[in-house]
Amino acid sequence: MLLILFSLAEFIISLRKNEPAHFVYYKDFGIDIPQNLPLHGIDVSSHQGIIKWPEVKAMQEENVQIDFIFIKATEGLCNTDKQFKINWQEAGTQGFVRGAYHFFIATKSGKAQAKNFIKNVKLSAGDLPPIVDVEQLYGTSPKMMQKELKDYLSIVEAYYNVKPIIYSYATFYDNFLAANFDHYPLWVAHYLEENRPKVKRHWDFWQHSENAHIYGIQGNVDFNVFGGDTTAFKRLLIKK
Repeated sequence: MLLILFSLAEFIISLRKNEPAHFVYYKDFGIDIPQNLPLHGIDVSSHQGIIKWPEVKAMQEENVQIDFIFIKATEGLCNTDKQFKINWQEAGTQGFVRGAYHFFIATKSGKAQAKNFIKNVKLSAGDLPPIVDVEQLYGTSPKMMQKELKDYLSIVEAYYNVKPIIYSYATFYDNFLAANFDHYPLWVAHYLEENRPKVKRHWDFWQHSENAHIYGIQGNVDFNVFGGDTTAFKRLLIKK
């Protein structure tokens, strides 16, 4: 019976990911936000400068608040985001669920990039799985990019003992990653042109706007929604 109920819950969650989102405008956030999904988050890097994290935590308008934060950690072979350590520490202090991401350079060694991320990112129970942001070919072939990305993912997955999340734009994913990487969780970017992301598979997170206003952060911020309920979200988190 428990197995049947669990399977039914998974089925319902998968259906919700494909439902058209009902958007409502929120004045303080300055964007339209989907109503049929309850968990919302932002992603930040040194581009946002110094963040006043208590103000981010305090932001709430009606039923919408910030539940999770994606934070840039590393890029390429040896680069680290200059705000990563402080952002990671402060987001944790404020009680946010955190996810660290690596910006992938398709022309560089996937193995070396994985080592860069592992060297700089310690993940704990309650954190999101490691994330890799892949969105450009940089002139290399799709086949070569896929090879290096597979190398990256296999090393990171083995080290953290959890399947990494892939971030990409909907068109890039469908054109260059689909089928080969569909067994990984997906964080998809497709800005508010449609009532759901145009990607040909289930998604876990949707970056639906790049123009959110967030207390404590200067300039516009990317805004995201999780594609399920709180139970599904907790199931995705690292357990170790």
